[in-house]
Amino acid sequence: MTKLQVAIDLLTTEAALELAGKVAPYVDIIELGTPLIKAEGLSVVTAMKAAFPDKLVFADMKTADTGALEAEMAFKAGADLVTVMGTVDDATIKGAIEAAKKYDRMVVVDTIGVKDRVQRAKEVTAFGVAFVELHAGLDEQALPGYSVQTLIGEGREAKVPFSVAGGVNIDTIKDVVAAGATVAVAGGAIYGANDPAAAAKALKDAINTVTL
Repeated sequence: MTKLQVAIDLLTTEAALELAGKVAPYVDIIELGTPLIKAEGLSVVTAMKAAFPDKLVFADMKTADTGALEAEMAFKAGADLVTVMGTVDDATIKGAIEAAKKYDRMVVVDTIGVKDRVQRAKEVTAFGVAFVELHAGLDEQALPGYSVQTLIGEGREAKVPFSVAGGVNIDTIKDVVAAGATVAVAGGAIYGANDPAAAAKALKDAINTVTL
């Protein structure tokens, strides 16, 4: 069953905890966005894990160097998953994975900026990452002609554990699940909704109705 991940791109711990409180019954993974971590530091990770110990807390570190060090920092703060950029040297990814083994946690590789996402997804999966995030950032999503269907197709082609992030909403969630995604990541579709709890519930219900 595909897990639902909420990406929280708010900028204060208070706002993040408030949103998480509304949507927690319907999501499996709570992601603390990179801007949030930069604004509040890793204390927001600790606060979120303390508030929702039964949820997987995803620290979107977007690590580009010192993979082992940054991963260990996040794991010590309470993160269950951390991201490393797919564009970086293999040694950085492998370092983060070594830290993950030490703490019994997980590493996700983020493919923002990767030219051949399918090939890179296969390469890093062999290193031992939990899954690969096929990800189009907010800037890429704003470009003319962008479609989340590109990421969905790449997931089907790669045939590795993957998540999709970048345009997942109530209209596209079933395609994400049908493609076999490990995780569907929804950001604006939840936190930008008038009723985030109802939006999260609708996404979760949609996941549960897809028959593979």
